[in-house]
Amino acid sequence: MARVKSSPLATKKARLALPVAKKPIFESLGSGTSVGYRRNASAGTWLVRKADGKGGSTQRVIGLADDYEDADGERVLSWAQAQAKALETAATESDVSPASRITVADALNDYEADLAARKGDPGNVSRVRVNLPEKIASRPIVELTASDLRKWRDELLKTLAPATVNRTANGLRAALELAARHNERIGNTTAWKHGLAGLPDAEVSRNVILSDEVVGRIVQAAYAQHPAFGLLVEVAAVTGSRYSQIAGLVVGDLLPGQRLNMPTSKKGKSVKKVLRRPMPVPAGLAVRLAEAAQGRGEGEPLLLRPNGKPWLKSDHYDLFLLTIAAAKLEPEAIAPYGLDEITLYALRHSSIVRALLRSVPMRVVAVSHDTSVTMIERTYSAHIADHADALARHGMLDLDSGRASGSVVPLRKSP
Repeated sequence: MARVKSSPLATKKARLALPVAKKPIFESLGSGTSVGYRRNASAGTWLVRKADGKGGSTQRVIGLADDYEDADGERVLSWAQAQAKALETAATESDVSPASRITVADALNDYEADLAARKGDPGNVSRVRVNLPEKIASRPIVELTASDLRKWRDELLKTLAPATVNRTANGLRAALELAARHNERIGNTTAWKHGLAGLPDAEVSRNVILSDEVVGRIVQAAYAQHPAFGLLVEVAAVTGSRYSQIAGLVVGDLLPGQRLNMPTSKKGKSVKKVLRRPMPVPAGLAVRLAEAAQGRGEGEPLLLRPNGKPWLKSDHYDLFLLTIAAAKLEPEAIAPYGLDEITLYALRHSSIVRALLRSVPMRVVAVSHDTSVTMIERTYSAHIADHADALARHGMLDLDSGRASGSVVPLRKSP
């Protein structure tokens, strides 16, 4: 099989000059096999396409392009490596299955591989697998109907909250969409478009906003559990960052001038290159972080668990439950919320609202909390309204404000 000798996909510079698009660009490698490149918002992905000899074809993601990372021959591929991987994959019939044999389980496996290539959240797949019955997982995608999928989605409501049902359904829909994009003979896309439609009003959130006094008591209780955990909770309370961001801090992120180089999160649908943004922290916290980092290299984790190992996903959960219990928060101190509603994320909500009420510009609040102005307006609209009222009232003329002291000059009536 001949390989492409010259192609606009051959160099990183040429690939990054292409517009971002869902539809890949393909180059023929001969014998019905093509290698493709999809330009994403950041690193692109390589695909293989194999013609079935009947006017159709199948596609599969084979790796991430070396647009921003060096090729390793496995997860990240150069142009030459992508061609070789495409030929190898196409030569194995089981690797590129006919549409009639691609099951929902196959789609989830491919989606999982695609997420790994793009450094996405594997929870998008595991959340589906846990809730997917075998009779659906083993069914060929082309046999799915909107009725089947809607029935599965609605059944989840018996055990899951509506917002969780939507997130689970979104994961399955993304896997099926990927399968359909890679195989032109999967034509029943309306089955999941309608069957997995989002439940209305499921995302009405109950954001827990805590007073500074309550936040302080939670931080103290966390330190009482263990100094290492207390430090993690204090960073969450002070910066308002997500747990995943805080867990991703390395020693080199502790900057001079009492600042932290906070990594951005990986939330979002496309490949998201992790950046780092400097943010100020109080002097006392900076000292405690520096003390905790002593003896470790710049690339090692800044914060460690009580056992000396890095913080991984959900490692904080049980300790935080113990912390809330130990803080002995009175119902009136946290009203209208219950103890079971207070999670580590409540510290993020509280940080954002605190900044808004202290007149920090919304754009600055958005950047420092790794979110957008649109998301803040959508999520914290009630608190923004309170903030706007307070600012407007502060700038109003109040003719009654001085009457108690007798300093107001009465208005005279016109003759």
